[in-house]
Amino acid sequence: MRRPAVSNFHAVLLLAAASLVAATVGCAREKTAAARSPIDNGRAIYGRLCATCHGVWGNGYVADNAPSLRSPTFLASANDGFLLAAILRGRPGTAMGAYGRVTGGPLGPDEARDVIAFLRAGGPPFEVLPPTRPGDATRGQAVYEKNCQRCHGTKSQRVSAVHLANPVLLATASDAFLRRAVETGRPPTSMVPWKDALTPQQIDDVVAYVRSMATPPPPLPPAGPALPPAAPRTGPVVLNPKGRAPDFTLKEDLYVSIDQVKEALDKKRRLVIADARSPGEWSSLHIAGAISTPYYDAKALDDIPNDGTWVLAYCACPHHVSGEVVAALRKRGYPHTAVIDEGVFAWQQKGYPIVAAPGSRPPPAPPPPPRVLPPAALAPPPRPPLPGPAPSPLQRAALPAPASPPPAHALPPPAP
Repeated sequence: MRRPAVSNFHAVLLLAAASLVAATVGCAREKTAAARSPIDNGRAIYGRLCATCHGVWGNGYVADNAPSLRSPTFLASANDGFLLAAILRGRPGTAMGAYGRVTGGPLGPDEARDVIAFLRAGGPPFEVLPPTRPGDATRGQAVYEKNCQRCHGTKSQRVSAVHLANPVLLATASDAFLRRAVETGRPPTSMVPWKDALTPQQIDDVVAYVRSMATPPPPLPPAGPALPPAAPRTGPVVLNPKGRAPDFTLKEDLYVSIDQVKEALDKKRRLVIADARSPGEWSSLHIAGAISTPYYDAKALDDIPNDGTWVLAYCACPHHVSGEVVAALRKRGYPHTAVIDEGVFAWQQKGYPIVAAPGSRPPPAPPPPPRVLPPAALAPPPRPPLPGPAPSPLQRAALPAPASPPPAHALPPPAP
């Protein structure tokens, strides 16, 4: 039996209804996009890419001594161009990778500006800094070595604070910015103000010496970096596919030393090495045979075989974002995974096989591992007893709380 034909009238009604639905959905999407402010976009990006090292609240020092981004003296003296360059170009030779799309990262300039808007939300306004006076680098070196070197390191050695000899930092930081950092410090971090401990001339001299450590930033290849293959890859993923499984001894059921990994490679053991940094960082420097698996890209793990092969992840933190990759693999049920403990820079320092971009300079030595003290040395000294009877629990509850550090600009919370 033939179906009755749809009348022209009904056809017109159906077409009108479909057009109305499409227009309504389109308007809703436009309203949603318009309602998403730069601060909201920046919050989401910060939570996905930055919080893992700089902390959810921007306090810093979660991984590889990543600095505080909420210090009021930093936000008041850092202009948007300096912050934009830090995000897009990174800090070569450190764990702060280049997140710009032009270098293989996930962000364009507009997205980086959204992150800056998020960082500045609720913080102090930017302050135009006064001009600086010339200093003497020779005199400044003596002041720097006495007061600054133990935290900021040398041209060839990083320590616990920002590496001031970094080429991108010095190419984008003004002398006025450096001088203000010395004068006012970075409260509430351990970077204290030096304006009362050093004379104005000594501060000018230190700035001159820091400036003298500058070297040209690494240039980008004319056609952009040679980015690694993305999953699904056509090239090799497993190293030594016909080899036996390595026999690793893990620390804390998570970390494997670079010496064990090098021995396994020398013995042609079957394994996968995954670089957890951005593709641009892989292009600049990576362990020979490593594949690129950015910590923020879950799809990068899809073509790693889940057949019992050991999968080792590394980064430069030395093991923070690589820990996120291993956690993602374990969540997927991979039975043999580990973090390469000391990271890629320690691997390079030992002279183990790497692939580096043509013309790249050796990075500064990574910060030395913290000195492990015996338990007795870590225990606080006993306090002398207070005169009179010991306070009761009620009296102790009424005692004032210990002093807290001065308040600083608190970032809006990242999106869950």
